[in-house]
Amino acid sequence: MAQTKSAPAAKTANNLKALSALGQSVWLDYIRRDLLTTGALARLIEEDGLSGLTSNPSIFEKAIADSPDYAPKLRELKAKPGLSAMDIYEAVAIDDIRAAADALRPVYDKTKRRDGYVSMEVSPYLARDTRSTLAEARRLWKAVGRENLMIKAPGTPEGIPAIETLISEGINVNVTLLFSRELYAKAAWAYAAGLEQRAAKGQDISGIAGVASFFVSRIDTAADARLAEAAKAGGERAKTAEGLLGKVAIANAKLAYALYKDIIADQRWRALEAKGAMTQRLLWASTSTKNPKYRDVLYLEELIGRDTVNTVPPATLDAFRDHGRAAATLEQGLSEAKAQLAALESLGISLNAITDEVLFHGVKLFADAFDKLLAAVGRPS
Repeated sequence: MAQTKSAPAAKTANNLKALSALGQSVWLDYIRRDLLTTGALARLIEEDGLSGLTSNPSIFEKAIADSPDYAPKLRELKAKPGLSAMDIYEAVAIDDIRAAADALRPVYDKTKRRDGYVSMEVSPYLARDTRSTLAEARRLWKAVGRENLMIKAPGTPEGIPAIETLISEGINVNVTLLFSRELYAKAAWAYAAGLEQRAAKGQDISGIAGVASFFVSRIDTAADARLAEAAKAGGERAKTAEGLLGKVAIANAKLAYALYKDIIADQRWRALEAKGAMTQRLLWASTSTKNPKYRDVLYLEELIGRDTVNTVPPATLDAFRDHGRAAATLEQGLSEAKAQLAALESLGISLNAITDEVLFHGVKLFADAFDKLLAAVGRPS
């Protein structure tokens, strides 16, 4: 089904359930009121094996701007004196997040707290402010009041210390906007450090959960632009550049998973595992294909691996249900992935520069979406 403004509808037996047999959880990168009120989310859980849901400012902006379902609640809130656009947005968003968490609670219980989460993001305006990120994450955690909530905190250098503290306080964290393996490793060890703090105080760590959202397609968008420019040189340089088109993001993700395997094999992590800690799974984000020349399920098919999550927008979910191929691909071609990234550097294209760029633009895009969201909330109903 092509992407529409309505909630996605589940079908009968399909390719999505095969992913769980391969150790990968599928979460939906989407939220809207009718998804919750029509039973659509419950059907996706039952028929597709959907096991979580993520949201972000862009998703909420589109939901509130495009759906008439929010109008009554918005009118009610706007009639109350003293409420800012931010207050109104949070009231509306928290209602949706709670409803989604309640719908996913049976999954949370059945999987013994491994899945069944809904994510809500701290304001992207705070991505470079550790203290304010902490304060807002704590406030949202308390306001939502659901055990199966994950607070999305940014994987920026400033966000990493906040992640450690939040985990130490027993708050589940979805680390978002991770593009580089270096920052992913810092986020992974911040998760471990937070658990270590709890364990040192004699507190239970078995119920704390986290994911590290590693963004995929945006890497290829940025890398492909540089590769297309490099190809203009002609000759062997062009051949190398053209051979890397659409390959960089997947190679980067495969090496991130190899790093994850190294982390959970480390003695420091083993000590936490012995105390009941759950691993911080890698979550593949930004998995819709931006380039129409590429297969529409490319970033699902190539990143299927045990102990991972793929959060999928509705159109991509429908596409994989219809014609996706489920196979354990994530650990295949690791040597090739290393060679591809080495070839990228040989062209004078820095992956670090790419990840820095997309992180900067990712924070800005979410902030811009938040601006539009608050403007949509503030418009007369």
